[in-house]
Amino acid sequence: MAEKRDYYEVLGVDSSAGPDDIRRAYRRAALKYHPDSYKGDKAEAEKKFKELAEAYEVLSDPAKRQRYDRFGHAGLRGQAVHDFSSMGFGDIFSMFEDIFGGFGFTGARAAGGGLDLETEVELTLEQVAAGDKRTLEFDRNDFCDACSGSGAKPGTAPDKCATCGGFGQVQQQVPGFFGVSVRILTCPQCRGKGSIVRDPCPTCRGTGRARKRRILTVHIPPGVRDGQVIRVRGEGEPGQAGTGRGDLHCYVRVLPHPFLTRRGDELICRVPITYPQAALGGSVEVPTLVGTEALEVPAGTQHGDVFTLRKRGLPSFRTGKCGNQLVQVYIEVPRKLTDKQRELLKALADTEDASVDTERKNFFEKLKEYFYPNGDSHA
Repeated sequence: MAEKRDYYEVLGVDSSAGPDDIRRAYRRAALKYHPDSYKGDKAEAEKKFKELAEAYEVLSDPAKRQRYDRFGHAGLRGQAVHDFSSMGFGDIFSMFEDIFGGFGFTGARAAGGGLDLETEVELTLEQVAAGDKRTLEFDRNDFCDACSGSGAKPGTAPDKCATCGGFGQVQQQVPGFFGVSVRILTCPQCRGKGSIVRDPCPTCRGTGRARKRRILTVHIPPGVRDGQVIRVRGEGEPGQAGTGRGDLHCYVRVLPHPFLTRRGDELICRVPITYPQAALGGSVEVPTLVGTEALEVPAGTQHGDVFTLRKRGLPSFRTGKCGNQLVQVYIEVPRKLTDKQRELLKALADTEDASVDTERKNFFEKLKEYFYPNGDSHA
């Protein structure tokens, strides 16, 4: 995932800029990269336009701006913010209609298309293994209760737009080399709504929307992975036209475990053992997701050997089949020895000099043959 740019840099203002400065900077830059007026690469213009919208949403909101100033992009995790990357231009126009109104902004959007929201949930590996459910609380733009989302004063109704006949779109004839072509544009009079409010609702001031607190429970299935998105359909915001809602995207962040790391559905841990345990064999305690488990280490275990604990891993998100846990042992060399330990190790070293095991002997013989083919070794 590409690293996000600083929001102040995106809008071209410094961190001390006031709300009016941020508003003007956003409007100026948005006009520059508007898809109907930008003369360069349209894909690049769309990318910049959405980046500007994201920066403006954060910096124009006092609470989000305060968190961003203190913690940067990480401070916005878990906050209900819009996923601009999946939005059409019409969605962005409707969000910031008070800024775009009167400046010739038009944009196509699907009738009834809603706006998506995104948030983040953090899980431990134990919660990933068992599945989890979370209660989320967030604010979203919802239908105004007074006017039921129409924007018209209770007891009245919006008038059908005379320009587009209620369709929300108009045709524009564009002369070209091979004749006249027709381009479909959002109606400039009603801005795609298909209707015009003559007598606005006093509660929502004609927008048809009101900020509301939403509380819901999200069920997270076992086996989810870091970065995976859980989509909750219909829990986003209603669109400009119609009654359709967008979705809520819950991004999963899996917290690091003190002993275990994940590789697909397998879990991996490294466990230290002593030289006597490796040579003579023994039992060691191994951490798992459900507690510790005894692992029998056979005599002659080598540094880096891997043992398998079957079905101690994570369940597959798709099949539910549980993976394994891999335990890699490494021989821990003590940094300080008692006199008794030093005496015993010296005695062991004397026996190894007298009787070198085959594998070690072969290694040193090959080493001498490679570097000292004429027998000039100083060893």
